[in-house]
Amino acid sequence: QVQLAETGGGSVQAGGSLRLSCTASGSIFRINDMAWYRRTPGNQRELVASITRDGSANYVDSVMGRFTISRDNTKKTLYLQMNNLEPEDTAVYYCKGSISSAQTVGPMLTRDYWGRGTQVTVSS
Repeated sequence: QVQLAETGGGSVQAGGSLRLSCTASGSIFRINDMAWYRRTPGNQRELVASITRDGSANYVDSVMGRFTISRDNTKKTLYLQMNNLEPEDTAVYYCKGSISSAQTVGPMLTRDYWGRGTQVTVSS
């Protein structure tokens, strides 16, 4: 089965940096659009950044100029470089990928997959 796994979370002081990675594994034919989301207690899931297969990126206003989303299709890995971190960035970060999965029988399936999340904590 297809899986996504995030790494790179941790605790930093305000103004610090972290780089998150998300690697896909399993029976994968193609990874389409990917994105990073984050969630804090009492808040809805928030889309942080998204990227198409060819590298076109979009960001939520609060992280523009500080975060950079990128991907390496040969490594099946998504990245989020986070600079100038603020306490408001504290959250569990999840990666999401639209993935077309090869099947031994029947047509190819395309659906969204989610990682389990990685904690980012920014102290003031």
